[in-house]
Amino acid sequence: MNIVCLLGSPRQAGNSATIARRILATAEALGATTRMFALNQITYRGCQGCYACKKELDHCVLNDDLTEVLEAVGSADAVILASPVYYGDITGQLKCFVDRCYSYLKTDYLTNRQPSRLSPKQLVMVLTQGHPDEALFADIFPRYNGFLAWMGLKDGRLLRRCGIGPSTVDSVPEDALREADEVARDLLA
Repeated sequence: MNIVCLLGSPRQAGNSATIARRILATAEALGATTRMFALNQITYRGCQGCYACKKELDHCVLNDDLTEVLEAVGSADAVILASPVYYGDITGQLKCFVDRCYSYLKTDYLTNRQPSRLSPKQLVMVLTQGHPDEALFADIFPRYNGFLAWMGLKDGRLLRRCGIGPSTVDSVPEDALREADEVARDLLA
């Protein structure tokens, strides 16, 4: 199994990154091939709305550091998207990647029963938020899960922890790490 992980946090040792790295480490121990991209450490632009991926190309026309990420996601069996919650949503770094996923959609995506150019992939979303109220921002995963399923990222699974923010870095709850191990085992099952 080939797993690609995108870290949306600017903190490379933050909570969402720590949990995502644990999933990858466990998956590797079980025989998976993994690759991780720290989006905050690469240079890329958002979707330009040029429609080149619908008119003359089958991929994004932009040639920047995200090109390699999009290609890696294209060849993956599973994708992990990890992000802290910033202002009620995923980080801008991860949202910019999601916008560029528009290039995965076929030209006739609005009417095609199989709108994605991608083969189906498993999706895991890791979300951490400082606010302890689980009702707050609970809409993030369902919104992105439904949208990304359209792109071929199916069977979405959420690993979410509330009440862990920047002040709790390096103290990710043990239950979150155990769940990360379980997620890895489920991906490889």
